[in-house]
Amino acid sequence: MDVFVIEGGRQLAGSIRINGSKNAALPLMAASLLTDEPLVLSDVPNLSDIRNMTRLLGELGVDSDLATPDHGPDHSQSHGPDHGQTITHRVTDPTQSHARYEIVRTMRASISTLGPLLAKRGYARVSLPGGCAIGQRPVDLHLRGLEALGAIITLDGGDIEATAPGGAPDGSGGRLIGAPIFLGGPFGSTVLGTANILSAATLAKGTTTIESAACEPEIVDLANMLNAMGAKITGAGSPRITIVGVEALHGTTHRVMPDRIEAGTYMCASAITNSKLTLQNCPLDAMMSAIDTLGHMGIHIDATGSNDDPMRRTCTISTSGTIKPVQITTQPHPGFPTDLQAQFMALLCLSNGNSVITEKIFPERFLHVAELTRMGAQIHRQGATAVVTGVKELTGAPVMASDLRASAGLVIAALAAKGTTVINRVYHIDRGYEHLESKLAGVGASIRRADAEEFADSIAAL
Repeated sequence: MDVFVIEGGRQLAGSIRINGSKNAALPLMAASLLTDEPLVLSDVPNLSDIRNMTRLLGELGVDSDLATPDHGPDHSQSHGPDHGQTITHRVTDPTQSHARYEIVRTMRASISTLGPLLAKRGYARVSLPGGCAIGQRPVDLHLRGLEALGAIITLDGGDIEATAPGGAPDGSGGRLIGAPIFLGGPFGSTVLGTANILSAATLAKGTTTIESAACEPEIVDLANMLNAMGAKITGAGSPRITIVGVEALHGTTHRVMPDRIEAGTYMCASAITNSKLTLQNCPLDAMMSAIDTLGHMGIHIDATGSNDDPMRRTCTISTSGTIKPVQITTQPHPGFPTDLQAQFMALLCLSNGNSVITEKIFPERFLHVAELTRMGAQIHRQGATAVVTGVKELTGAPVMASDLRASAGLVIAALAAKGTTVINRVYHIDRGYEHLESKLAGVGASIRRADAEEFADSIAAL
């Protein structure tokens, strides 16, 4: 098991290119199940979640050919407009429709294979994602939406078994039927649920209207690719999406949108170290809430270059040296993203005053609070709200990463902390950030990956 060892207090300078989005790429990859023709995805990030999805698709009869560019020794540098992996997916065995728990448990996004499997093959058997309880998280909305399209759904041995009208387990026949679907629930709209229903409806007979659809830019990216494959989708990016079903989809080539959460993470890293950092391939048009919040904190984001593609801009982050306190409430897009909550909390630990962060998406998403406190942060949590009182400095300490975004928050705090921070369980970071340590080291951070055995005593004290 690896750890990150970070010596804080260094300013950053230079350029980092933002990778393709993990959250966009996973449903795009699952959509390869919808066509018999090759689907080529470029700028796919090299992450553990991507590799697990590739394994899962392999079990579902999809061959994946990977072409990886030569980045060279400095991962912070760009090497052309399509810097990133290119993966070509081809369905070779359309009879495989069982997504087993052994793979599904590694990532929640595996559920996004359910809709495409059911729509194309008429039958799907997909394990419930690990840690999921129907009725408490939005998986029930996925199933409710597919049932509205005519699917018969049962639970068997921890698996979701879904059959389209006229479908059979051998993949012979069966077609969903378009219908109006309401995807709202106690947690608001569901991004993966919207992706699932959107994908399934492309091959349904008739017209489907999704009401209370997720508005996230990753849904727009998926809809754009599906339309390029021959689908008829309008309204993506709004709460109402209309899909007119077609008989078949063809292959296409699609470039994955840049990762807005990765971009926001590096913006926070630049701000907390009082640095001037340039980000390339930055999806500024998808980050208005985060950028507006940074502006209120006294951090400037200056876009440069052509405005031909607002989702792929170059920008420079700078700060006056004082971080102002703010109030943040996480909300579905276009509100403040929950996936940046931990990173902004780390930044606000060094603000000049009291900040209030309210988590409306996942009220228990505060596991990083205790670890930041170990580094000298002053944070008081009450239910779904945390009050962050800025301190003059943070101090390096051994800390434990609990999940992907909490891990990123700890890295940001460590970059500014006095002394050495050892972050354990960095495999969480590897799920969502490609070569994070190399990218940060390339712009001046003192960060390295090491074997946990080297710091066994520090880890044991956690």
